[in-house]
Amino acid sequence: MNHDERSVCLGFKRGLSGRCPECGSAAMFSSYLKIVPECPSCGHVLSQYKADDGPAYFTILIIGHALIVPLLFIQAIRTAPVEIVSAILVATIVVAALVLLPLVKGAFVGVQWAVRDRGGA
Repeated sequence: MNHDERSVCLGFKRGLSGRCPECGSAAMFSSYLKIVPECPSCGHVLSQYKADDGPAYFTILIIGHALIVPLLFIQAIRTAPVEIVSAILVATIVVAALVLLPLVKGAFVGVQWAVRDRGGA
């Protein structure tokens, strides 16, 4: 691929899989949410992309729409004891947020790469 040809779909897909958006071969993260400063495979500078609060915002948006809203329409949720429902919901929401956050951050950085946005830098 020519390095001048960047698509949002490609950047999103590579970022979602946690791979460098430029080459797609090396890991983007060195730990849970820490992005490597530079791709060890192609040398692309990944530290130029500033995700900041964007991934957290989109994670909350996804969880709110995909988990919380449908639960409002389930009759068992309204009739079950509030302590049980609260415990289950809090645990589910926390696990979903922890699983989604690195995926969303990777996709966020991938889209920034595709549109050549460096997060205000």
